[in-house]
Amino acid sequence: MLTELEQRILNFIGEYLRENEGRSPTLMEIGEGCGVNSVGTIHRYVSSIENKGFLDKRSKGWRTRLAPNQLPFRGKIAAGKPIEAIEDAESIDVGALVLQPDCFVLRVEGESMSDSGILDGDLVVIKPANTAKNGQIVVALVNDEATLKEFKRIDGGRRIELIPHSKKHKSQIYGADAVEIQGILQTVVRSYSSK
Repeated sequence: MLTELEQRILNFIGEYLRENEGRSPTLMEIGEGCGVNSVGTIHRYVSSIENKGFLDKRSKGWRTRLAPNQLPFRGKIAAGKPIEAIEDAESIDVGALVLQPDCFVLRVEGESMSDSGILDGDLVVIKPANTAKNGQIVVALVNDEATLKEFKRIDGGRRIELIPHSKKHKSQIYGADAVEIQGILQTVVRSYSSK
C-alpha cells in the first residue's frame, strides 16, 4: 500500500510521462511537482514505490522509469499458426491508449458493430467532434437518440448513411440536417473473464 505522498509522487510521474511522450522526470522535477525540497527525500520515496512494485527501473536509470499504467510488452502472440516466442524488452503505456485528452467513455449496448469487434458491454473511448470523414466510426445523434455507426456522406452530402458492422442490421439513411455528430471512436476496451 502506498502512503499519501508516495501516491502523489506516483501520480506526478504518470502524468509527467503522458505529457512528455514517455520521458521520465528527474528527482528534482518530481520534488518541484510534489512540493518536496529535498532530492534525498524524493529518492527515498521513489525507491520505496519501486520496491512496492509500482515503478520499474530500467538500465538507463531515472529517465526510463515506468508508471503503473505501463505494462511490459512481451512481443507477439499467434491467434492462428503458432509463431516463435521472442520476448521484447519494450513497454506499452496502456493508460495512453485509454486516457486520451478531452475524451469520454460510453458503454456499448447491442451488437450492430460486432463485425468490427465492438461487442455488447464493451467500453468505447470517444473524442468529441461535430464533423467526421467517410469511414470513421462515430457517435451520431438522431432524433435525440445516440448510436455508434460508421459515417458516410451520400448524395453530394445532402444525406448521411449510418452503417452498422453486422449483417443482422441495415444501414440508416437520414437528411444531413437530422444527424448531429457527437464524437469519433478512438479506442475499444474489453475486459475478459472466463465464466
